[in-house]
Amino acid sequence: MYDEILFPTDGSEGADTVFDHVLEIAEAHGSRIRVLNVADTNQPSVVRKGGDVQDVLREEGKRTVEGPADRARERGVNVITEVVQGVPYRRIVDYADSFGMDLIAMPTHGRRGLERFLLGSTTERVVRRAEVPVLTVKPETDSSIGYPYGNVLVPTDGSDCARAALSAGVGVVKAERGSLHLVSVIDTTSPGVDLRSDARVELEENADRILGGAVGFAEEAGVDPVSETVEHGESVHEGILSCIEDNGIDLVVVGTHGRTGFDRYMLGSVTEYLIRTSPVPVLTVREAV
Repeated sequence: MYDEILFPTDGSEGADTVFDHVLEIAEAHGSRIRVLNVADTNQPSVVRKGGDVQDVLREEGKRTVEGPADRARERGVNVITEVVQGVPYRRIVDYADSFGMDLIAMPTHGRRGLERFLLGSTTERVVRRAEVPVLTVKPETDSSIGYPYGNVLVPTDGSDCARAALSAGVGVVKAERGSLHLVSVIDTTSPGVDLRSDARVELEENADRILGGAVGFAEEAGVDPVSETVEHGESVHEGILSCIEDNGIDLVVVGTHGRTGFDRYMLGSVTEYLIRTSPVPVLTVREAV
């Protein structure tokens, strides 16, 4: 399923933890991993001091990539290392495009911590811009995550991007011989959505139609969904989190943006919240152009 996996790393403890999970994926699929470190030459101190500092950053980068590479070789996983310079998220996205990566795998946050992630991290920016799927894992929960992915959840709102995520989710289920769960979430805090309102009835009927279409797509691809749920919640991402807990989900596959479009994503979308809060890995997929 994944011939080439890109693993960007800053050498943080969180990145090392997530790499164990990536190794399991690579072993299962015979994947080659490219371990990439980006020396951030956009920092003011680097620009001022010039070549000497850049050389130090490059040497540090070489040490950073060799640790994971040694662990991969010990387990018989094909691995390539590379150190490049530039703005991290741009170089990661460009590298993935240039070398035809099938997957980018990253921790949700690294050296700069969760606070930096919440303000807009390298991972968040890669998710927004990458053309290939991006697997994000919270380092502090990785030890409890099982592999292969026995239960895969695909939330859907009927958008083109959600259909791309559904296709990717079906592919994961077939490759992992797992179970597919589908969910469409109704935001009960939306204006006019009270218990007996016509608006609520219309939303529920629409959610049923969306799930019916998703079920049909999955069945045509040879996968019979285990569950199709219309979830009610105070927010869409909270509804998805509830579904994760109720169904013992191992992986969520979701589009980078939904019906509200890319502008909404830039301001803070369901996908963005899921990446921050999901207790299991999140695979984000961009709509095919």
